[in-house]
Amino acid sequence: MHTKRFITLILFFITIRNGLSIRCYECNSANNSMCLDPSSYDKESLHKYLQSTNCERSSLLTQDVDKKNLFCRKITQTILYKGHEPEVRVTRGCGWVKHRKDCYKADNEDHLETVCQCFSDDCNAGTPLTFSLLTTLSALYVGGIV
Repeated sequence: MHTKRFITLILFFITIRNGLSIRCYECNSANNSMCLDPSSYDKESLHKYLQSTNCERSSLLTQDVDKKNLFCRKITQTILYKGHEPEVRVTRGCGWVKHRKDCYKADNEDHLETVCQCFSDDCNAGTPLTFSLLTTLSALYVGGIV
């Protein structure tokens, strides 16, 4: 009986630890077309071809980033070429400097940009996959701890 409670406690703390770090999709549609709209693909294809990264471990972060404030970001750019059709490019990844708005637009000379930020696992895919507190409490109840 004590072994069952011990294992349940270990699983609980692993869940809490994983819940403190956010996972985000990291991709660029310039080299991965799935990045344009991940919500149109099934879960198996997403898992196989689109990278989801624990932001605390992202190689894109510098040493001085406050890892407690990481979030997911999606940037949609319309690149304007003179004499050619515009190109839409989507970049998804971890963010560390929050904007006061969840989404904002920027209009530059050579491109239009929409930046959106969100705060749950893989939310920058358009289909959030989050682990709920209710699931955690249910597991604890089944394990006989609560």
